[in-house]
This record gives sequence, structure tokens and C-alpha cells, in this order.
Amino acid sequence: MALNLHLSKFTGFFTVKKLTFIFLLLTIVAAGSAVYLYQRINQISAFNTAINQANTPKTDRQSFEAKFATAYWLAHNERYKEATLLFNKLLGSANTEQKAAIQYNLGNIFFRRGLIINGANMTVRAEAEYLFRQAKTAYQQSLRLDNTNWGARHNLDRLLTMLPGTPTPGVGESDTPGLIMGNIPVGLP
Repeated sequence: MALNLHLSKFTGFFTVKKLTFIFLLLTIVAAGSAVYLYQRINQISAFNTAINQANTPKTDRQSFEAKFATAYWLAHNERYKEATLLFNKLLGSANTEQKAAIQYNLGNIFFRRGLIINGANMTVRAEAEYLFRQAKTAYQQSLRLDNTNWGARHNLDRLLTMLPGTPTPGVGESDTPGLIMGNIPVGLP
């Protein structure tokens, strides 16, 4: 009998009018959501088309993806300093996967710049070696963040074959490999 009493209160609360109103409201919300998602998909498609054609997108101009695409385009068009600055600004707002992609692209920028200026002149060689070492650091950072990035692995392997070996302290241009600084012997007696 107590169960019938509770059911009568429950069925009295949900009348046909109330249920119709609730379902009508849910239908309106679902239709509004569908229209919004349809428009958003079209915006994303237009964004991707604009990026692929190297045009400025009409929507989402301040998004991470738009800024990344701009930095990538700058690097592709050999405007390395601007691309590097923009990539570095993006690091603060990026997730781990995005940071790995940014580091990979920074490595590519340093690598290309080093290849461009690599020459026989010692000052140019020192600058090229500096850029190659910066590229190495960027590729290693990319691999720390995402160790499945085969592009970073490949470029790092190519780069390591170009870099001179790590100098051993005390070995080099001196005839006495046991000396590092002048006449100070290596190690304690």
C-alpha cells in the first residue's frame, strides 16, 4: 500500500503536458547543438583550407594552431628569426605533444641555418657548430617529450654525424695530453 502511495505521487508529478514540455525543450537543445556543431565543422574545414593554401584564416586567428601554422610558414619561407620567436612564444601555452612538435621545428630551423652558413672560414664554422648544437638540443628535447617522433630521431642522427666529437679534456692540440690549463697536472698526487 505504501508503494502505491509513492507511485501516485510520482505519476502525478509527470503529467503529459510536463513530459511534452521536457521533450520539446530537449529537442530544441539538441537541434541547437547540431546546428552549432555543423557550423563549427565548416569553420574548421575553412581554417584548414586557408592554412593549406598559405592564406590567413577567417576564424580562430588567435588559436594555437593558427600561430603554429604561421610560425611553420615563416620557417618554410626562410624567415627563421621570426619563426623562432613565434615558436618560443607558443611553448608557454602548449601541451606535451605540441611542445615536442615545436622543439622538432626549432631543431629544423637551427639545422637549416647551420647548413646555410657552414663554410671553411673558422668564425663561420664556429657559428655553424653553435647552430648545430642548438639543433641537437632541440631534437633531444623533442624526443624527451615524444620518443615516437621518427623525424626528430632521423634528423638527430644526421646531425650527430656532422658535429665534431666531444673534446676530451687534456687531449687536443697540446703534445702533453695530461695537461689542461698550462702546467697544472690533471688529478691530485
